[in-house]
Amino acid sequence: MADLLPFMALRPRADLTQAVIAPPYDVMGSDEVRHWRASHRRNITHIDVALPEDGDTPYDTLAGRLREWISDGSLVRDTAPTLTVQRMNFTDNLGRTRTISGVLGGLEVTSGEGASVLPHERTTPKASTDRYDLTVATGANLSPVWGLALGDGLHDALDAPGELLAVASMDDSAVGAVEHRWERIADPERIATIRAALARDDVLIADGHHRYGVAQRIHGELGSSLPGASHTLAFISPLTEDQLAVAAIHRVYRGIEPQDLVDRLASGFRLVDGGRLDSPADADRLPAQIKERNAPCLVDPSGNLLWLISDEALVSGARDLDGARLEHVLESTDHEVSYVHDPVEAARQAMESQAAAAVLIRPVAISEITRTGRTGEVMPPKSTFFSPKLPTGAVLRPLDGD
Repeated sequence: MADLLPFMALRPRADLTQAVIAPPYDVMGSDEVRHWRASHRRNITHIDVALPEDGDTPYDTLAGRLREWISDGSLVRDTAPTLTVQRMNFTDNLGRTRTISGVLGGLEVTSGEGASVLPHERTTPKASTDRYDLTVATGANLSPVWGLALGDGLHDALDAPGELLAVASMDDSAVGAVEHRWERIADPERIATIRAALARDDVLIADGHHRYGVAQRIHGELGSSLPGASHTLAFISPLTEDQLAVAAIHRVYRGIEPQDLVDRLASGFRLVDGGRLDSPADADRLPAQIKERNAPCLVDPSGNLLWLISDEALVSGARDLDGARLEHVLESTDHEVSYVHDPVEAARQAMESQAAAAVLIRPVAISEITRTGRTGEVMPPKSTFFSPKLPTGAVLRPLDGD
């Protein structure tokens, strides 16, 4: 059963929140980071993200920068342990007004048999030394993991408003403009109610598998010297249809000849001609067609389209997930794969960057995410893209204990 602790949060002054938040470090390119840094001298990207021109900025310099922001009042610490309700208001790609509500707290760091925090997909190899060193040097969790509550009751526990601290807007690559609202929960009885709702079941990691892995390493190696290392900053929301917006993450294949890739895919799918794209920009119409045809679509270097129709006789034993079936069919074939959320960018890489092809896939259904959590299975890497992305900088969690 998952444990979520209140903590004495570090927060920007209310009048600074809009200026100092930024998207998560792992979804921004260098130009975007420079944009956010230029927006304000206290923007979180001055600590949380490295640029090539930064060189080997010592981590103790970044830690000193954080201490400076605290000492000059740019960041203010709560006087007692609290939880924070965060609400994200946006319009989804079907034109529906949506609100996702969750709670920010310190999520228990667990591992091994009986763990209460579960992955929902395998992770790709990725250097985590930077996150480890930055977290240890600053003594703080700077950006949250996103977890999904498998138990019932969290939705109702978050329904009543808390003390409104800040409102800020941020554009999201998947859904456009998002209004974020942060509400402090200081009442011990309300905190107990929220914690009890979470403690009914486990938590499934939606986004931030690598961040949680860093937290596990810090807990294992430094737990005795960092009192707060037994938990890590997390945003937990209900695992329900109305509380999630899940998009696909498309595949771009390299290191294999285009025809060899098509021939190999033909061993696991029925290939059906789908016409062609005149330019990568035309790929913006493909997600609607993928939904209508209920099948992934391949874009080759010439812009030709092939629908990949699943054939149970050909992919016996593979789960009914596009990512899993592609992985199954190509497992014995030498190739490289990268992951792209934007269908136009995926098509551009296929048509202009000498890739063998892009395969645009279907989003994973909420029901399958729920089933995965309940059964303990994991999906292939980069199976789901949860949006909106959680801003960094609105709530920081010190590791000096609560």
